[in-house]
Amino acid sequence: MKESETMTEETRSGFVTFVGRPNVGKSTLTNALVGEKIAITSEKPQTTRRAIRGIVNRPEGQLVIVDTPGIHKPRTLLGERLNDLVEQVLGDVDVIGFCVPANEKVGPGDRRIAASLDGYPRAKKIAIVTKTDAAARDEITARLLEVDALREDWAAVIPLSALTRDQLDVLSDEILLLMPKGPALYPEGITTDESEEDRIAEMIREAALEGVRDELPHSIAIVIDDIAPREGTDLTDVHASIVVERDSQKAIIIGHKGKRLSEVGARARTGIEELLGTRVFLGLHVKVAKEWQRDPKQLGRLGF
Repeated sequence: MKESETMTEETRSGFVTFVGRPNVGKSTLTNALVGEKIAITSEKPQTTRRAIRGIVNRPEGQLVIVDTPGIHKPRTLLGERLNDLVEQVLGDVDVIGFCVPANEKVGPGDRRIAASLDGYPRAKKIAIVTKTDAAARDEITARLLEVDALREDWAAVIPLSALTRDQLDVLSDEILLLMPKGPALYPEGITTDESEEDRIAEMIREAALEGVRDELPHSIAIVIDDIAPREGTDLTDVHASIVVERDSQKAIIIGHKGKRLSEVGARARTGIEELLGTRVFLGLHVKVAKEWQRDPKQLGRLGF
């Protein structure tokens, strides 16, 4: 019997999700707690597009972190579906961690999200002040006071830095104490239930997001066309399509004489080789799917 199956009565396990405005550091926090990169990160808002589960095993139990998109005012059908996904997750989890960055004042968006947590009475709530490494002590103190005043039912208010790992253990311990008693939900050794194909697609999208601006980040989607070991070699062939909405965007992704596309491939390949444990040939093609963010059929084909 595995250790995770021989649970004491005091072992706890359950689901937690982090909410907040886009770009408050939810995915970075998820990766830091899991101890492995399972969610892509970018300075672009709305980087996360699916509910990605990361598993944290502790002696006292197991946390399943559900990384979700940031709550935002949707301007497309994709945006509406991402918000619906967040709502569904919030209704199912045991603990909600509300995140605010230490280096930014609490604003109307934060207040709106904090108030919206009334709609999820089942979940216990923790307030988290992120990015303390990027803020002065008086800024952190001011933020803790602002966040504490947003709700009366915080089970805890915790300042931390995912980058320096400061206070991460404090957060894990606090969340575990709020979880129901019970056995582990996943076998030990598993850090995510994401498929290899999904993780590779996300690595390519992360590489493609670097350096793009304006509306282009929202217009990028990735489709994995084929993954296969090359016979007689230690090489894996990966073929993928980068989908954009307009011909002008296709030109930006490809770049002058294909330079930008080859840079995207080089960036993504490193992570893919690490994941697969083999050398990788990565073939990337750029396709246009007109206004896919607004088209139900296209969204369905792209997995949204």
